[in-house]
Amino acid sequence: MIRIFVLLTVTVAVGLGTGLWVSAGRAAGPSIEIAQPTRFVGRSAVFEATVEAPNGDVTRIDAVVEQDGASYPLFSLSSPADAEFHQETTDLLRITRVFDRESHPDLHPGSARVLVSATRPVLFGLRERTTETAIVVEVRLDPPRLSPLSNFHYINHGGSELIVYRVTPDDVDSGVQVGNRFYPGYAASGAGLTGDTSLRVAFFALLHDQDLLTPITLYARDPAGNEAHADFEHRIFPRSFRRSRLAVSPGFLRRVVPSIAARAPDLADENINGSATDKDLLDLYLFINGELRRRNSETITALAAETATQWLWDGPFRQLTNSQVESAFADHRTYVYNGEEVDQQMHLGFDLASTANAPIRAANRGIIVYADYLGIFGNCVVIDHGMGLQSLYGHLSSIEVALGAEVEHDQQIGLSGQTGLAGGDHLHFSMLLEGHPVTPLEWWDPHWIEDRVLRKLREAPSPSGRSK
Repeated sequence: MIRIFVLLTVTVAVGLGTGLWVSAGRAAGPSIEIAQPTRFVGRSAVFEATVEAPNGDVTRIDAVVEQDGASYPLFSLSSPADAEFHQETTDLLRITRVFDRESHPDLHPGSARVLVSATRPVLFGLRERTTETAIVVEVRLDPPRLSPLSNFHYINHGGSELIVYRVTPDDVDSGVQVGNRFYPGYAASGAGLTGDTSLRVAFFALLHDQDLLTPITLYARDPAGNEAHADFEHRIFPRSFRRSRLAVSPGFLRRVVPSIAARAPDLADENINGSATDKDLLDLYLFINGELRRRNSETITALAAETATQWLWDGPFRQLTNSQVESAFADHRTYVYNGEEVDQQMHLGFDLASTANAPIRAANRGIIVYADYLGIFGNCVVIDHGMGLQSLYGHLSSIEVALGAEVEHDQQIGLSGQTGLAGGDHLHFSMLLEGHPVTPLEWWDPHWIEDRVLRKLREAPSPSGRSK
């Protein structure tokens, strides 16, 4: 009887052991994710991967880059080298390492494979389970090639310019870097220059608040992170910007503040109604003139992302017919209340007045990318003219176009008014380049359009010439 019991016990134990052994052989290995690189490896690249296992218990992690039958180490748990290795959670380990031409001199342009393998113990360390994950990448070691093609880049402070240039290969991001502002280049085919896929055109600007000595260069960056810069001939012309003083009256505050606050209730700590004091209205006005203005500017800047990649406009832009200029571009305004200075702001457009409820027409061809109420601008329309160029029409009493509609040069889009932060019936008109206000005077001027833009396109080395 005892022998039978022992035999049964041994049989059960062997069965359980066999089952555990088989089960352990089927256990999952560590979970591996390669975060970087994704598709490309450049002259300098980042390797980043995560390994996840119960309690972070791993016995081996190895990462290599393989190319043409050779294997080059990126990381080893037994020899981390320059890698950063830390445990983010109980189960998750993260590895990060920069590698470049110096650390991996044998890498060369072409296809390669990044391989990561990891092992964890199972069955009390009696067995191990290993996982491998790999991605295919392209090694690029040469920076993009940039060459300016157009000449005579004359930039007015606060104004715009155009450059025609060539960049290779075709899949790089490129454009003009003006200090901390970047103006992307667009395929020249969108401006009518066909036959050469390496040609790009870029509008750029030296903004009113940038220094005259701000560096201006061509810039390109390929998907592997390789960068290139190229200088080009240009000349800056200084401009004087006007300073003015605007009186803020209690009557103006009572007219404009409650209506704006009603559209943006988060601006006011309490309801602005008939019992609000002049001080209450002034405090909220100052907040509107600062914070709401900033928010509206962010909205306008974000619209640049919706620009078309082709040129939509044709010829000089149109100023409001028979209009009188009440305020010029980059007018530095000091606001005065009861004889005291209470605020200062920059006015980045033109205030144009003619008659009350005057027809407002599109300054040029384009697509409506905004047609709604916009804080200090009141009822507002923004038209995209392509390649980062847009025009803005503010303080309208009514809007007569819909979002996404195509409009023609001189097509009516609404009526002038005094919605938003307006002291009287007029049109606030702005020209925007990648969301940044630039002086409209140049875009109204047919001589400037001809010399600064059209001439350069005609002289561009395109086999087919300009088709527009």
